[in-house]
Amino acid sequence: QVQLVESGGGLVQAGGSLRLSCAASGRTSGSRATGWFRQAPGKEREFVVGISRSGSSTRYADSVKGRFTISRDNAKNTVFLQMNILKPEDTAVYYCAAAGSQFTSIYLRDYDYWGQGTQVTVSS
Repeated sequence: QVQLVESGGGLVQAGGSLRLSCAASGRTSGSRATGWFRQAPGKEREFVVGISRSGSSTRYADSVKGRFTISRDNAKNTVFLQMNILKPEDTAVYYCAAAGSQFTSIYLRDYDYWGQGTQVTVSS
């Protein structure tokens, strides 16, 4: 089992920044890639960004490239999502997820464990 706890969400004005954290625990948590997904009201959950177990490989959704940056501290079993130049369309619940392997993926089906989510609201 892997447990994931997100933090860092909140309310911010357009153009502002937030930093999300995802703390992982569990026997295999350190061997997995990690992804961030988001779900806005009335919409499907979508991929935002992913990072491999080693941190050497990352993938970003086109909508966040150049604005969001993912990183990880494996010593602390924590993944970070730095979100800059936030837009109202970034408003959603953001979920951290642990993949079934060390390789990052853009597909929900490749993630075995999910956090409870953290709300990000960007006002215009």
